[in-house]
Amino acid sequence: MTSPSTMPMTADPTLSPSAGAVASTAADVSRLIRPRIAVMVLATVATAAWLTAGQSLDGAALAVVLLGTLLVAASSSIANQIVERDTDRLMPRTAARPLVTGRMGVRDAWILSAGLLVAGLVITVAGGGWAASAASLSTWLLYVLVYTPLKRVTPLNTAVGAIAGALPVAIGWCAAGGPGRLLAGDAASGIAAGALATVLYLWQFPHFMAIAWLYRRQYSDAGLKMLTVVDPGGLRAAGQALAAALAMVPVSLLLAVPSASVWMFLVAAIASVAYVAATMRFAVARDDASARGLLMVSLASLAAILVAAVACGGPTS
Repeated sequence: MTSPSTMPMTADPTLSPSAGAVASTAADVSRLIRPRIAVMVLATVATAAWLTAGQSLDGAALAVVLLGTLLVAASSSIANQIVERDTDRLMPRTAARPLVTGRMGVRDAWILSAGLLVAGLVITVAGGGWAASAASLSTWLLYVLVYTPLKRVTPLNTAVGAIAGALPVAIGWCAAGGPGRLLAGDAASGIAAGALATVLYLWQFPHFMAIAWLYRRQYSDAGLKMLTVVDPGGLRAAGQALAAALAMVPVSLLLAVPSASVWMFLVAAIASVAYVAATMRFAVARDDASARGLLMVSLASLAAILVAAVACGGPTS
């Protein structure tokens, strides 16, 4: 099965050579930086900053932090593809990536990744301070140097990757002055940020298990130790996903406590319970249809929680 977003592109005969080159370059840039993941990271940072500072949030400074975060996220994606280029070659869903096909050399990719990382960290310091930049660097290091190599070694890689996925909360929290607020006695923003980070950590298990199930044969062919590869029946993946989804329900409700927003409670309850239902369906059926359904519900539930957090869950003072 090949993901539409990663299928090799063929030239459109109606395009001029220059237009075709632009389209091909745009496709390669998209494959390198994986914009959907980058957007999720930026949404997480922005939500964490809002939950921390609310109306006192400096929008201009946040925009600078988001730009820096975007560059660091792009750098981590490129570095990930450098490290995984040999396994990417063995999977149809990743076989069209520029480093696999040779459209970009490894040396050039490292230079680009390093340049984006340095620029992103400097920009993040300018907008959010050293603590926010340190959180951004920690996310990069954990994702590239720990999670990525672990995928060849142990199915525990998902637990490590989930930490990297939750760390952007720390970027937003630090950029909005979270540590200083906490020291000054503002426990509410710390609770909100901590709950958001925990929600994101738990959310990733059902989401990733659905992906791991859909691409289990490709992961197996590439030698990646996903849980659906070491346990082809999917029982362990289903159990891990369901446990995380169930744990996410009370944590999602905790996210609404600092604001005391009834709407936030309601959205968090509906979104998290719907996630449990989709995960339970996958746990019972363990087939491609239930995995695709879980994947769609995972994205919808997280989007609902983040939107509600921004709309209703900000600080009350």
